[in-house]
Amino acid sequence: MAAKPGWIAVDQTAWKAQVATFKATEADPAGNAGNLAEFRADCQYSHRKADDPIVFPGLPGASHMHSFVGNKAVDAGTTAGDLMKFTASTCKPKVDHSAYWVPTLYEAATNKPVETTGFRVYYRSIRDNSAGIMPMPNGLRMIAGDARKHVPTPRGAQGQFYCAFYGPGNLDGDARSSNGNWPICGKPAHLHFTLQFPDCWDGRNLDSPNHKDHVAFGTNEGCPAAHPVRIPALTFEITYGVTGSKAGYYLSSDPIGKSASSMHGDAFLMWDADAMNQRVRNCIAQRRTCNNDGYDPFSF
Repeated sequence: MAAKPGWIAVDQTAWKAQVATFKATEADPAGNAGNLAEFRADCQYSHRKADDPIVFPGLPGASHMHSFVGNKAVDAGTTAGDLMKFTASTCKPKVDHSAYWVPTLYEAATNKPVETTGFRVYYRSIRDNSAGIMPMPNGLRMIAGDARKHVPTPRGAQGQFYCAFYGPGNLDGDARSSNGNWPICGKPAHLHFTLQFPDCWDGRNLDSPNHKDHVAFGTNEGCPAAHPVRIPALTFEITYGVTGSKAGYYLSSDPIGKSASSMHGDAFLMWDADAMNQRVRNCIAQRRTCNNDGYDPFSF
């Protein structure tokens, strides 16, 4: 049966083969690794284009401006096969060929772009157990957040930019700019955003018309019936090397209203399948902390 418009069906033969390989994958000894069930990729800014191969595939310039990290070859025409063919990446580990992107951030006073100085992608369990966890299927596309949401984000609002510093320091910011969206950070903190993706998949589709309906959030008890496959939950931890200003900033997804609420992120996933399987087995199924190199019980 042909897929409905906007839906991209997974290759069931390839997916079943990956599942079989994953189930046969044995975990490495636990050693002294921490007990946070996660692995990660640390990425740097790659390039900026008004392209979106998920929302506007094959239509260069049709999107608002995006800042890309990860796969260096991504443009409007990028396909899943391209991600595996052109594997140069700004991410570590190099076995992650995925592309990740967010709307470009601009200084309101100068209209100059502000690119990320740190972009960590966690693949993790956001539940208290890892029952039924499966690896990510290659070619999965997802969007978190809403580019059309244009409302103020006062202090305490869900899904906002905040000030963060990895160490003793100001974590909450000293003030808010006059438009109520952009914090002004006390040094040495910088502007930061956290974006959470769902952890359940329908097992049938790599994408859906709104790029969200094929995935869903589960609970500690499991995944919903329509999305029965538990997968690692992506989390974008994004740092910008700025401390804020009274004029604030704006996103390419809301240049007029200059609200922060339109922040969103796209993930177009492609990994070396064996590396993905081993990380999910070692780090998430075994509930151990992994770094960019995967799981090494002697490195923690």
